[in-house]
Amino acid sequence: MTTTMFSDDGSKAIERSTDVFQTGSRTAASEINEVHEIARTCNFIKKHAFKRVALQFPDELLFDASAIISILEKNTSAKLFVLGDTSYGSCCVDEVAAEHLDADSIIHYGRACLSPTRRLPVMYVFGQKSIDLHQCADSFRVLYPDKFTPVIILCDVIYSHALEDLQQLLQPEYENLVVSAVCCSRNEATEPCSVDGLHDESEVDVQKSCNRASDEPSLQVINKFGRQFTLHDARSVDDYNMFYIGQESLTLTNFMMTWNQCSFCTFDPVKGVGRQEAVNINKALMKRYYMIERAKDAQVVGILVGTLGVADYLSTIDHLKWIIKQSGKKSYTFVMGKLNVAKLANFLEVDIYVLIACPENSLLDSSEFYRPVITPYEMEVACNQARKWTGEYVTDFRDLLPGGCCHVQLPDENFKSEETDVSLITGCLRATQLQKSEEQNKASNTALIPRNDALAVTQSHSAASFLATRSWRGLEQNLGETPVSKAVQGRKGIAIAYEEEGTG
Repeated sequence: MTTTMFSDDGSKAIERSTDVFQTGSRTAASEINEVHEIARTCNFIKKHAFKRVALQFPDELLFDASAIISILEKNTSAKLFVLGDTSYGSCCVDEVAAEHLDADSIIHYGRACLSPTRRLPVMYVFGQKSIDLHQCADSFRVLYPDKFTPVIILCDVIYSHALEDLQQLLQPEYENLVVSAVCCSRNEATEPCSVDGLHDESEVDVQKSCNRASDEPSLQVINKFGRQFTLHDARSVDDYNMFYIGQESLTLTNFMMTWNQCSFCTFDPVKGVGRQEAVNINKALMKRYYMIERAKDAQVVGILVGTLGVADYLSTIDHLKWIIKQSGKKSYTFVMGKLNVAKLANFLEVDIYVLIACPENSLLDSSEFYRPVITPYEMEVACNQARKWTGEYVTDFRDLLPGGCCHVQLPDENFKSEETDVSLITGCLRATQLQKSEEQNKASNTALIPRNDALAVTQSHSAASFLATRSWRGLEQNLGETPVSKAVQGRKGIAIAYEEEGTG
């Protein structure tokens, strides 16, 4: 094929070399057993006589997958599978992919959000990342010179193995020090600190409370995000400072948004530097309140299912559908795996999306999306008039369900409120009263219409009305209208230089 200054035969693209950036590093063979807790893993498989075990790895740990499997196969009789590409976030246990392989248990490697699961037994192997404890303790002393300062120590799960030793270094000096423990149970309320997360189905239930009563009246046990710590002297969490061990991550953001009244300091074990966090939480909360105003203005809401493994996600979907319907809005449910801009751009009729995901993946930066993506808590504030914006923030959707520690009952039909409200974004008036039962039934019967121009749209804010005004509605079969034709010879070559086009 002849080439010109405007086209070529594609050989340059085929021969071009590409740089590959490595996102992780291989663990030394001498450290595999210790870092990835091979002995405990073998004991977990043998103790419960598992036959088919799924091993879930994040991208940065796939380098070690073959070595780990080789050792486990020599020491157990179980059939092992590798889950390398998770359905959603790598921090969540991928029960869906494991069930496709007919696995009877999952071993999750690397960072984890520790959200409780429902169907399969789970064991967590965080990987024991190295940390200089004396350097960490020195940074703590610099950041907290007052020995009577009440401080709670939190950490990324990959450094949880060092908490006990760090406590021994600091506890004699700081009498108001509280060190958290990482809890790997399927349900924090029933078995707060189970080692491997294996429980009977009868033990798994909704987490009814964020706190747990202690035998001593002056003690309060807090269970949150897979962490457990005990408060003394009738203090609340807001009375404490927070010291976080780990790098900047979604885990830290989740902690800072939830305990936004606390002052945070961090220690980065990789850089060996401790610092006072200067993130403006008030600015972040103002941004989230703007999202709530957008949700109040929205008429069509898309419910994005961002997890199929976290316990009670189905109950949360039903709960959101109910409060959205009560506020006179329409909702549609989308299950599309990992989110991106292109996927959501296909549904311009949706005014706003609410994402149901684990606490760490709920706070999605939607600045590049065509429509905002908010959390279930923000949707609740927008639709539930009994829930007021106070600056408190809830990232765990299970806390919003009936029986949860942050549940607020939706007011009944006789609830008296202002009939109108002014939007802070558009400046227009909007109705605030809840729809009555007969109005909801009428709306539900007229929400959808077939694709027929002869029929009128009776629900002005439904996605069906938007579809009726679209010039292009997707691929239509038009059966009986398209003439049948024989197959013809297609073009040859590449798109920029087909053979029959010539080069002149």
